[in-house]
Amino acid sequence: MEDERSFDRCQQKLGYTFRDISLLRLALTHKSAAVTPTHSNERLEFLGDSFLGMVVTDILYRRFPHFLEGSLSKIRGEVVSRRSCTRVARALEMENEIILGGGMKQPGDTLLANLTEALIAAIYLDGGPKEAWLFVQRNFDPLIDEASGEIDHSNFKALLAAELRRRELGCNPQFILLDEQGPPHHRCFKIQVHIPGQVFSAAWANSKKEAEQKAAENALCELKGRPTPWVSG
Repeated sequence: MEDERSFDRCQQKLGYTFRDISLLRLALTHKSAAVTPTHSNERLEFLGDSFLGMVVTDILYRRFPHFLEGSLSKIRGEVVSRRSCTRVARALEMENEIILGGGMKQPGDTLLANLTEALIAAIYLDGGPKEAWLFVQRNFDPLIDEASGEIDHSNFKALLAAELRRRELGCNPQFILLDEQGPPHHRCFKIQVHIPGQVFSAAWANSKKEAEQKAAENALCELKGRPTPWVSG
C-alpha cells in the first residue's frame, strides 16, 4: 500500500473509516515489512483474537439459548478458527492490502487470518468496542449460521433459530405449552411455536423436549412453504 488512495480503498472494503490512519497502517503491516517487531501487526493480532472470541461467545450465548455448553464451544471453535478468519480476509480482498516485505509477494492463509484479527483490534482501538463489535458481527454472522447449522441437523430448534436469523426477523421463537394430557407416568404435551405476528402448527409428544422439537420442525416447514410433518389433534 503506497498512498492514501490505497488506504481509502481498504477502508471502503472494511466498511469503517479510521480516525487514526496509523492504526490501519499498523494492522496491515506484516513483520517482514516492519522496521522493528513492535511496528508490525503482531501485538494487534493478540488483542483482536481475544476480542473476537469474546464477541462470538456473547453472540452464541444470546442467539442459541437452547444450546448446551458443548455445542456452543464447538461452534465458537469453528467460527474463530484460522480457517474462518482467512475466509473473512479473502471475502474482504485483504490479500491485496497487506503490507509485505523481504521479497514476499502473496500472503498465505496464516498471514491473512492474523490480519483479520489485527484489523479487529485496530478498529477496537480507533472506534471503541461498539464499532469493532459491529465489524465482527457483520463479517462473522454467516459463519456462525453455517457452523450452527452443522451441529445437529435433527435439532430443529437450532435450525429454526438460524432460519429466523437468516430472514432478519430479529426474534427468538417462543415455545408455548397449550395442553397436557394423560396420567402422571405417561403424560403427553402439546407445544406451539410463536414469533411476533405469527403462530405455527402445534405438535404433541410424550415429553416437552420432544414436543418442542416437533413444533420447531412444523414452524420451519411452514416458513419454507412445506407441509407440516406433525399434525396435532
